[in-house]
Amino acid sequence: MGTINGSIKLRLAHVGKRFDAAGRAATVAVDDFTLDVAQGEFLVIVGPSGCGKTTVLNMLAGLDRPSAGSVTLDGREITRPGPARGVMFQDYALFPWQNVRGNVGFGLKHGPAGAGLASDARARRVQDCIDLVGLNGAEDKYPHQLSGGMRQRVALARLMANEPEVLLMDEPLAALDAQTRLILQDELLRIWGQDRAQSSRRTVVFITHAIDEAVFLADRVAVMTTRPGRLKALIDVPLARPRNDATRASAEFQALSQHIWSLIRDEAYRATVT
Repeated sequence: MGTINGSIKLRLAHVGKRFDAAGRAATVAVDDFTLDVAQGEFLVIVGPSGCGKTTVLNMLAGLDRPSAGSVTLDGREITRPGPARGVMFQDYALFPWQNVRGNVGFGLKHGPAGAGLASDARARRVQDCIDLVGLNGAEDKYPHQLSGGMRQRVALARLMANEPEVLLMDEPLAALDAQTRLILQDELLRIWGQDRAQSSRRTVVFITHAIDEAVFLADRVAVMTTRPGRLKALIDVPLARPRNDATRASAEFQALSQHIWSLIRDEAYRATVT
């Protein structure tokens, strides 16, 4: 089992999630799932399609309530969405009628994150986040004028502008081409602050199907079983930070990737036949 370092930020304790449907047997998506996530940790969840990864993330986000067990942030039960948790999905969810600046600042203008901020302070934060994701000069462009990688940078800047304590990311890089995906993996670790002390980083829970992506990004990888989703294994990723192309080429990286694939292979096969 992977070891947790630092204070516990998020806790899922014996969590279950059942979806009822009229006239049909209930679907048990997640069963007896227990996991702690440390402050400043980058935790990645992998598992076969339909194993409940997104359901777990939705419960952390407060978009779904567990049918059993509890989900907490800093010891307080999560019952609804809140500004301390920012969510980023695979689709960019950008407003086509807003330019980059408008998309990044939308939450500050219309949500609780911007409460008490003067307009010039909001504008500074928006520009800082645009600069952070490398989109300086693109502020006045609209989503249809941007590449897929640039759109996902906008979505990340919007998330960071709200300054959440926790980043919940559901396959945010899955729709990108292979080269852009590698570049944004590097950028994501830079923005997260992989060269800073763990206590000064945001906490990240990240879902992916790509095992190499999981190993490159994570402090620990949580492997889930096929439905109902249970925690099969927690794997420490002791690769040194900051990580780069040399990390991907290392024997330790390859060995960890193969080990996680050996854990998930049979589960992935079962998911295709059941």
